[in-house]
Amino acid sequence: MSGRAPYGLVAVTCAVIMVVLGVLVSGGGVAGPDELAVRWVERAFGPDTDLLRLLVLPTEAYVLIPVAVLAAVLCLIGGRRLEAVLTIVGPLVAILANTWVLKPLFDRWKYTYLAYPSGHTVALVAVLTVLVLLARPGVAKAVIATVGAVVLCGVTIGMIGLGYHYLTDVVGGTLFAVATVCATWVLLTWAARRRAPVPSDG
Repeated sequence: MSGRAPYGLVAVTCAVIMVVLGVLVSGGGVAGPDELAVRWVERAFGPDTDLLRLLVLPTEAYVLIPVAVLAAVLCLIGGRRLEAVLTIVGPLVAILANTWVLKPLFDRWKYTYLAYPSGHTVALVAVLTVLVLLARPGVAKAVIATVGAVVLCGVTIGMIGLGYHYLTDVVGGTLFAVATVCATWVLLTWAARRRAPVPSDG
């Protein structure tokens, strides 16, 4: 994984789209796409709450924490200390910033709780983004990205069907998680280069 890749541009682009979307849906209003998504999920999946809960399972802490810790341990074993830091710090920063800053800022409510961006989505996508960044270029990276996209689609259906979130909450959470992890990686690689010893000319 190279710090020279355009992760900064990805972070800024995702963050800008997330903010624009948040402004559009702030205050509790339901956008047209949200209503369409709810109707589609209700028609396609009906009241099968057991299936919907199964689809949401990957967002649970007892699933995500072991995955992140395992990834960090493997990075340490492989001598990739900077990547190990990203594995823990990236998702943690995303979750805390979303909970304490973004949700109160956008003030979008779903029943009795703040909904935008989706915290479940932020946690899941932050970990998935780290795994994609950690993977070596080639088949492994493509497989992780594809599986992650499928899991995210399932989670989206589950959260809409169970009434946890609107579609736009999930989109906003996805954008913010990607932006935060990419920005964290840019900052970590920049700090590492600043600390690297300068070769002597003597």
